[in-house]
Amino acid sequence: MYTTSKGWERFFYLSTWFTQGSSYLVPRAYAVMHRMHHVYSDTEKDPHSPHFFKDVWGMMIHTRNIYNAFLTGKNVPDAQFTREYLPIWSKLDRIADSMWSRLLFGAAYVGIYVVFAPSFWWFLLLPIHFLMGPVQGAIVNWCGHKYGYSNYTNGDHSKNSEPWGIFLLGELFQNNHHKQGTNPNFARKWFELDPTYQVMKLMNFVGIIRLNKLMVEVEQPLKEISNGKKERVA
Repeated sequence: MYTTSKGWERFFYLSTWFTQGSSYLVPRAYAVMHRMHHVYSDTEKDPHSPHFFKDVWGMMIHTRNIYNAFLTGKNVPDAQFTREYLPIWSKLDRIADSMWSRLLFGAAYVGIYVVFAPSFWWFLLLPIHFLMGPVQGAIVNWCGHKYGYSNYTNGDHSKNSEPWGIFLLGELFQNNHHKQGTNPNFARKWFELDPTYQVMKLMNFVGIIRLNKLMVEVEQPLKEISNGKKERVA
């Protein structure tokens, strides 16, 4: 979707560690799975399709096993999924993906709750912070391929969810994303909004990133019909 300098790539890589914290995922391994997800969407080779599991837990355990197999080298991904550029920072990954790093971030989360939580019941939210990465992945991949509406026929079960697509920063416009996987704007209809794309446009404007192809905001054109009213062209 975009290119950036090596310095900014390292900045975003480091930021990934700080923001994911205890649920850090090595970018290159997850990138490979995401590419597989697009090629094999909702087939048995899809690393996280909800249509082959009884519940979301089974899907996420399956995803975790594939992810770990890539990291350990037990499973070597097909060359088509590693041919294009993948960001790699092995030294940081060894630190960020370590158990010590996860435990330290977990301790920091608990410390913040000890200082700021107004009552004991707030501590029940801690597991969400510990596992935010898998939680977000579970919501997007389970709900994004089971519930909602479709703008396109993609040959899979990808769906759009509104207004949840906005709340998930565009991630739940899965049907749109699977139609054009390299389009940085996940929104298509006039009532859809991808907040992440707005941030990307700003970063493109100030020169932090360079969008490979600036997509025009999708405002479906209006046309006149026989009764004099106007309808949107899908």
